[in-house]
Amino acid sequence: MTFRNKTLIILIPGFPANEEDSTCLPFPQTFVKHLKLINPGLNIKVLAFQYPFFKSVYEWHGVEVHAFNGRNKGSFRRLFLWRTIWQRLKKICGEEEILGILSFWMGETALISKYAAKKYDLRSFTWLMGQDARKNNRYVSFARLQSESLIALSDFLADEYVRNYKIKPIITIPPGIEVVPIPVKPKDRKIDILGVGSLIPLKQFDQLIVLVAGLADSHPGIRAVICGEGPERAKLQQLIQDFHLTGRIELRGELDHEKILEIMKETKILVHPSAYEGFGVVFLEALYAGAQVVSYCKPMHTHFNHHHIVKTQEEMKKKLMELLDNKWLNHDPVLIYPIEETCKKILSLYN
Repeated sequence: MTFRNKTLIILIPGFPANEEDSTCLPFPQTFVKHLKLINPGLNIKVLAFQYPFFKSVYEWHGVEVHAFNGRNKGSFRRLFLWRTIWQRLKKICGEEEILGILSFWMGETALISKYAAKKYDLRSFTWLMGQDARKNNRYVSFARLQSESLIALSDFLADEYVRNYKIKPIITIPPGIEVVPIPVKPKDRKIDILGVGSLIPLKQFDQLIVLVAGLADSHPGIRAVICGEGPERAKLQQLIQDFHLTGRIELRGELDHEKILEIMKETKILVHPSAYEGFGVVFLEALYAGAQVVSYCKPMHTHFNHHHIVKTQEEMKKKLMELLDNKWLNHDPVLIYPIEETCKKILSLYN
């Protein structure tokens, strides 16, 4: 499937500022990078609304990125931003053969995507990514997108959107990960429990700390690592001190994506206590790195090997104890969705 000399426009809230910026929305950037790799003749233009925090047109892995420096400012500045982006879309659509538009998240990107597609008679899809499928998303009523224009990142998100808005996305296309050779796994996985994500209340990393505290007596050598940054950091650090877990739980802050993947290869269990998750790509990466995964959220109706779903904090504790006590715990890599499959499924919508 080739689309030589055609242009796919991608609308997204944020995008990496340069090729070294691996922490900005890892999945969308992996998707765009591989979309270009498997279709070198396809022109991809990314319009980044809010981030990077500068205005520029620059090249990123062969992709043309238009940064508008929105900085999440509201009121008249948001309207001015939309006007500027609309003018840029008008110019692109007037000069190039457009394959279509893909917008990430049901937000302002979806709103502008809808009207641009209508004006220039283009095929357009909006990819539901996570919290945009929850209740009280005002952009749902603004954009009024129907089933045929919506993609869900997971079965869970498709079900959530139907529950909240009575509209079923036309298709579910889950995220994929970059498939690279996995080196021989270390015999001794030094990290018992790993948490990865933004340190915000929704992710509930305080529960991870409480879980480690509850396991410490029966597993005196337990070691946990939390990778991420956010407003909850000070609270979590204090909780670690209160439970006398200094030395057992380490807050490593925000790390490069490659570094996270290396840490996963040293991990026995990824614990993801988030109260809500569209589809944590971190699940896929951890499974491929050989770690077991325990979470509250079940992204797909199908089951993944080595992924354990629990409903309560007590169930999570029991499952962790069971896994940690298993001397023959399996750490073989589990590959669920390669990124190339994700890219091909998206492009097939425009064929």
